[in-house]
Amino acid sequence: GGIDNTVKLWDARSRQEVATLKGHPGDVTTVAFSSDDKMLASGGDDNTVKLWDVRSGQEVATLKGHPATVNSVAFSSDGKTVASGSGDRTVKLWDVRSGQEVATLKGHASSVWSVAFSSDGKTLASGCDDKTVKLWFAATDEEVIAQRNRDR
Repeated sequence: GGIDNTVKLWDARSRQEVATLKGHPGDVTTVAFSSDDKMLASGGDDNTVKLWDVRSGQEVATLKGHPATVNSVAFSSDGKTVASGSGDRTVKLWDVRSGQEVATLKGHASSVWSVAFSSDGKTLASGCDDKTVKLWFAATDEEVIAQRNRDR
């Protein structure tokens, strides 16, 4: 993804561009493949997440709900959910099949710059400008309360 408003797909072996995906009207700030490599999610400064069919290069859906730039996207391991982190201080969970927003995770004090699912898809991590990383139970949308041993 880049400042030319496109996502470019490249063949790693030949180093040749194989497709240019056009649809964001502004900078593309983040991209992520599903675990089966069939779908790609992109986010941008147009405040949207776009889902793409990798084989055809066609846009499948535009997910709208963030009022600020989408800084990070990630697929769950089963490919059924996409998480997006935004400058609006939230993480949104989206159903890939329907394109509907499933949940909005609130608790960060600044822009969310990174989101990632655990390999089993049960936990989501989000990193923020407020110098915190939050862990969330993906199925219940609740923040994991982590306790630290203060004697260390």
